[in-house]
Amino acid sequence: MKIYGIKNCDTVKKARKWLDEQGIEHSFHDFKKDGLDDALLQRLKQAVGWETLLNRRGTTWRKLPDEVRDTIDGSFAHNLMLENPSIIKRPVVEHEGSISVGFKADDWAQQFSNA
Repeated sequence: MKIYGIKNCDTVKKARKWLDEQGIEHSFHDFKKDGLDDALLQRLKQAVGWETLLNRRGTTWRKLPDEVRDTIDGSFAHNLMLENPSIIKRPVVEHEGSISVGFKADDWAQQFSNA
């Protein structure tokens, strides 16, 4: 299992703590420290779609001008995520060939019960 995110993100911290408490081994890829390249972003987008990856609730999104938020498309979102990975919803989880986004303990208990 591989977790993608940002080390200081509260949701990522909760998710990693939950995994540790469950004894589920995982590796962590910090977008800020380890980077985000085009190939990885393409793979994530292909699996879940750019709309799912784009965090429209965070500070980074709210700082964007209204005209950008109102007219954003897949190409612009792709470049925005590459330039500023903080706008990616977190955590992104790669497990047994599937990719999911976000953390909810109850959902993870069902999804990763055999991890």
